[in-house]
Amino acid sequence: MGFRSCFSSCLHKLGSGGSLAPAEGIDGDDSPGLFFELRSLQIATNFFSELNQLGHGGFGPVYKGLMPNGQEIAVKKLSLNSRQGMKEFTNEVKLLLKIQHKNLVMLLGCCVEGDEKMLVYEYLPNKSLDTFLFDEKRSASLDWAKRFHIITGIVRGLLYLHEEAPERIIHRDIKASNILLDEHLNPKISDFGLARLFPGDDTHMDTFKISGTHGYMAPEYAIRGYLSVKTDVFSFGIMVLEIVSGRKNHDTRLPGEKADLLSYAWKLYQDDKQLELVDSGLARYSQEEAAMCIQLGLLCCQASVAERPDMNSIHLMLSSDSFSMPRPGRPGIQGRVGRFTSTTGSMFTNTNPTTGITKASGISSFAEESTNSISVSSIDEGR
Repeated sequence: MGFRSCFSSCLHKLGSGGSLAPAEGIDGDDSPGLFFELRSLQIATNFFSELNQLGHGGFGPVYKGLMPNGQEIAVKKLSLNSRQGMKEFTNEVKLLLKIQHKNLVMLLGCCVEGDEKMLVYEYLPNKSLDTFLFDEKRSASLDWAKRFHIITGIVRGLLYLHEEAPERIIHRDIKASNILLDEHLNPKISDFGLARLFPGDDTHMDTFKISGTHGYMAPEYAIRGYLSVKTDVFSFGIMVLEIVSGRKNHDTRLPGEKADLLSYAWKLYQDDKQLELVDSGLARYSQEEAAMCIQLGLLCCQASVAERPDMNSIHLMLSSDSFSMPRPGRPGIQGRVGRFTSTTGSMFTNTNPTTGITKASGISSFAEESTNSISVSSIDEGR
């Protein structure tokens, strides 16, 4: 049996309860509505022309395409020299077959022909959040109302992954470049190649492979491999501070204490000067909402895993006037920046002394892991 037949059989078992609809341009062999023909994607992208390239990540380049029926698509093409891309490719298809939400990017299908492996998504015209947020000219189009709207949309997407999806999913690489924006600047979480599935009542796991992006990674995960939903919460907190401030989480062009966004935000908060963090390019903004978002970002980034709120609490904080927000404790600075190191032996403990949580028994994942993997974006967001 060829790779495509095996792959199709695997996906059919996983996606038997899914809701992917057939689309024009997808061939009918194996799994109707899932597999695109290579030839149709070549034509749609003008044979993967550089003019159609939208970006490039750890997986490979992404191209814009136009199908014969007028549908615009985004094609993520696995680089032939990518060492871990095949696992990420399969992982992403399996996960996205299981989930669907307005704040998650929609998978339309995939292409598996010869050496070519591609994922086909809905096309989102405004690309990713970082292309707006960290660009001096484009950031002006993100007024405060839009920034707050983006924050609440990301919360809804993460709440679905952590609490409402058929099985709990931890994304592991929440960052500005993985938040795509549609024509109305509605956010959609993307790039599920590193995501982990947590079946049953499992709350966390210890892993010996650390995957993610410097600057966004929770310290307990970066140092000890302790993975839980609070790992995503920490990354979300960093991103909230970025959205409020309009700057990257680490910027060596800034002097001393300002270089690390989390450390600087904590210092300003302690001095009751937190609004100094707000993007100076914002002509008008809600001081109450901005202060709340800064406090929320710091709450999500607390060193103590147990003291970080879960996404359900975060959703209530942002949507309910009666939900009081506690004061944050010291943020988790250690392990986020600088040279990444890990020691396998230190990652396998039965009880975490910081959280007091006993390690859950048993865990399954779509991606088998063996080596450390740190993602570095081509536009160098964070560290």
